Amino acid sequence: RMFTKEVAGTANALVGGWGNLGGGVTQLVMGTFLFPAFQSGMSVEMAWRTVCIVPAVVGFFLGILIIFISDDAPKGNYKEMKKNGTMPEISAAASFRSGSMNINTWLLFIQYGCCFGVELTMNNAAAMYFVQRFDQSVAGAAAIASIFGWMNLFARGIGGYVSDKVNAKMGMRGRLIWQGGLLVIEGVLIFIFANSNSLAGAIVLMVIFSTVVQAAEGSTYGIVPYVNPPVTGSIAGVVGAGGNVGAVCFGLGFRQMDTLKAFYLMGGCVLASGILTAFVSIKGHRG
Repeated sequence: RMFTKEVAGTANALVGGWGNLGGGVTQLVMGTFLFPAFQSGMSVEMAWRTVCIVPAVVGFFLGILIIFISDDAPKGNYKEMKKNGTMPEISAAASFRSGSMNINTWLLFIQYGCCFGVELTMNNAAAMYFVQRFDQSVAGAAAIASIFGWMNLFARGIGGYVSDKVNAKMGMRGRLIWQGGLLVIEGVLIFIFANSNSLAGAIVLMVIFSTVVQAAEGSTYGIVPYVNPPVTGSIAGVVGAGGNVGAVCFGLGFRQMDTLKAFYLMGGCVLASGILTAFVSIKGHRG
């Protein structure tokens, strides 16, 4: 039952949220503990570059572990599923083609770029923001910025859970209203956060902002399984890639522009993505 569409928002959101929690943990461990340790005997730049080796090594060995102990899918391994007839014979190319030809896939791609992409950007930009605006040390700013990722403990799960509940009462219309509302609120909070004048106020705003961002991520994946169920894997992959594309685009904004202007650009894009919800139309589900 965990993987049925009716509770897909909660299931996907909890798993994805705890995965994203790694961003906050990494910020805290690298910036607060490892960076000061490595800095002795090295320049600041070399110490930071050396510290980045640690999560790379952890990720490598975790990947090896997953290959050996995990199943390919919730129902088992692909080879066994095909043998038992529980997995339809469809080529990866045909699955991707079908998923990518659906306009809803690309609307959700943009929206996920404006929530998960924002989270990835903030994992980098938040520390810089607190250093530049409030004269925090690198270690202190990293510790504060890690709060953004820690909200994954519950925020993304809440987004998916509420999406499932409103779906039970209102159908797909409820999921879409929740999704669009979260993105609009997120966009507004970006503008407010960027103009915060006190450190305490900025931290409180970041907690609220992060909660809404991650709730929108959970809400997005409450919609994904309905777009075209036979090719959900391909659609989920395309939508997930939207988060990385969004992060690259917003990251370039922070690299090329003044920090405040970059926040304004990001906030405007998020607000626009919320309006796109009006154009999402799932076949067989009234939106």
